[in-house]
Amino acid sequence: MMGKQDAAPELFYDFRLDDHVPPDHMLRGIDRFLDLSLLRVELASFYSTIGRPSIDPDLMIRMLVVGYSMGIRSERRLCEEVLLNLAYRWFCRLGLNGKVPDHSTFSRNRHGRFRDSDIFRRLFESIVARCLAEGLVGGEGFAADASLIAADANRQRSVPGNHYDALAAKGEAARAVQEYLGKLDDAAYGAASEVTPKFISSTDPAAQWTGALKGPAFFAYATNYLIDTDNAVILDVEATRAIRQAEVGASRTMLDRVEERWGIKPEWIAADSAYGSASNLAWLVKEKRIAPHIPVFGKSQRTDGTWSREDFTWDGENDRYICPEGKELLQYHRTFATPRTGVHKDGCRRYRATKKDCSVCPSKPVCCPNEPARKIPRDLNEDSRDVARAIAKTPGYERSRDRRKKVEMLFAHLKRILHLGRLRLRGPSGARDEFLLAATAQNLRKLAKLRPAPC
Repeated sequence: MMGKQDAAPELFYDFRLDDHVPPDHMLRGIDRFLDLSLLRVELASFYSTIGRPSIDPDLMIRMLVVGYSMGIRSERRLCEEVLLNLAYRWFCRLGLNGKVPDHSTFSRNRHGRFRDSDIFRRLFESIVARCLAEGLVGGEGFAADASLIAADANRQRSVPGNHYDALAAKGEAARAVQEYLGKLDDAAYGAASEVTPKFISSTDPAAQWTGALKGPAFFAYATNYLIDTDNAVILDVEATRAIRQAEVGASRTMLDRVEERWGIKPEWIAADSAYGSASNLAWLVKEKRIAPHIPVFGKSQRTDGTWSREDFTWDGENDRYICPEGKELLQYHRTFATPRTGVHKDGCRRYRATKKDCSVCPSKPVCCPNEPARKIPRDLNEDSRDVARAIAKTPGYERSRDRRKKVEMLFAHLKRILHLGRLRLRGPSGARDEFLLAATAQNLRKLAKLRPAPC
């Protein structure tokens, strides 16, 4: 016989919210490591001492943590989910009768006291401190990389880069435009490159027009991660334009900030060839004393079958190259009354063989078939590139290349699990806030996974 459920009305219910949140729920693990005790202290000076009580900032931060941890991108939807989901209400300390704030509250606080107090950076650093306390950071090796995140801008509302008038845009009310104009001298934005972008968005000028993903071009920001390779804990995050110069500069900023904030300097750092320029390798080797496990970025490798620079032997003691046939290449083959530096505008020195040696050399067809004599440029920081090349031949380099993939896995997690494939907020500050909250959520999920509650 078919049964029928009879919901008998009851006058009183014995209901405890904690009993209805599964013990293995992700938010239970996150809650153990989220300490917001200093939140009110950090924000106290940004609230008035008179007037009606505001919405508790602890509640708003907890709701944002729920949104970024569970991949809820819309704040409207976040408010709806917190209203209905028992686990979310438990995590936000709302109980059954607590009122969920309106979604517009987040915008007002984000553009005001949250941004002015840099509270999202403080929150991120508090979670990094907890990762350090839990022993998840080894400190021996770091990895750095950047990933493109689509900006909230489209081609239809853009102008050609050479037609964009910054002074005319100064009077526009858009917050993102004002932020961009205020960061024109910032190394991560306007000063990162002198090249004028093909298009500039009129709604978010700081977003970079890029076709780096080998598909249709789009406006994007770059999120830059510096991680410890032991457990892929994110030690720092930085938002920049989606260009190589800004990303390399961000890696330096993050290394300096981690050393200053936590007193941690790695023995080595792994990254891809975008970070293998001579100047960056020199900064790592000579200034930071960090071993670069980075492929050297250069164009010395020839593909036409002739000898590359690596086929020549560098003799630093005598400031010369030795070719495979035993002949020397010098900067100058005579003495000048006034000594010359030999440094060209591109920051290189040129080493040349003599025409006499090359004209009778049996290896000329595989060395310089179209030139009277072979010449080799050498960067001023070529010694740092030689250090990186030597490291690339060691077994430790292969291990570090495998561990570097952890940062790429974090970016995949960011986009596929947390759904941060496109930004919702505009401007440099909006990108920074979203990237900080997303990195905070990833570290919290890492803590919950690697340090589960005792049974």
